Amino acid sequence: MSGQLFKVEASGNDFVLGVGDWARRLAGEPELAARLCERRRGVGADGVLAVEPVGRDRARLHYRNADGSHALFCGNGTRCAARAAVELLGLPRRLTIETDWVALPAEVDGAVVTLELPTPARPPRAVELEAAGRRWRGWLLEVGVPHLVLPVDDLEGLEPAVVAPPLRRHPDLGPEGANVNFVSPRAAGEIALRTFERGIEGETLCCGSGVVAAARVAMAQGAPHRLVLRPRSGDTLTVEALGDPAGSPVRFSGSTRVVAELAPSAELLAGG
Repeated sequence: MSGQLFKVEASGNDFVLGVGDWARRLAGEPELAARLCERRRGVGADGVLAVEPVGRDRARLHYRNADGSHALFCGNGTRCAARAAVELLGLPRRLTIETDWVALPAEVDGAVVTLELPTPARPPRAVELEAAGRRWRGWLLEVGVPHLVLPVDDLEGLEPAVVAPPLRRHPDLGPEGANVNFVSPRAAGEIALRTFERGIEGETLCCGSGVVAAARVAMAQGAPHRLVLRPRSGDTLTVEALGDPAGSPVRFSGSTRVVAELAPSAELLAGG
């Protein structure tokens, strides 16, 4: 098979990434995506990234979650895809990544990748939900995919595996539910967060679109135009508004890493 397959990660959010024939297989075979992402019987990942060139400075990204389901957008996955487009496909370091949400300008500076995300169609909407034995007050917004952002006092003592599932599927959030982000302010201009993701149905070490959602909510409440965010992995990411936070694009920056080139066995590919 022509093409290459890699394990990559961004702030602890890990993916199987394919180019060439591997990209076409990852995009078209949800069962294969789920098999590769399985952490005990497969490679292990939060999702798969199928990356193909579509122009001199443009690449197409098709993303699937760990369960094989399709998602319109993955922030950290898009940053990994941009780096792969530069290093594996020979695209320039300033390029555009076409996602199933929108086409996003990207800039690759070694391991650090920055995306420019558009102005949201709607501002964060205040919500109040009953779930897991308590009342939660927070905000609902979309960053390519829906996100629920909930302030909490004890982020470290939180048990997302217990409290997040009924929130993630709360009927007030619609039939597909939402990713759930628990946030807690730290020093001035810094926010810590933990995210429970749809399609993985568990907590991840980082969720890029969740980082941006948390930043947009904080900015809408008067936080600085540039924020540092620390997900569960402990890595730092930045989100910077390019104008009025309520009505401007933002830059989302953080590091990426290539973990390994993969050569899956015939047994793994065959399944069973």
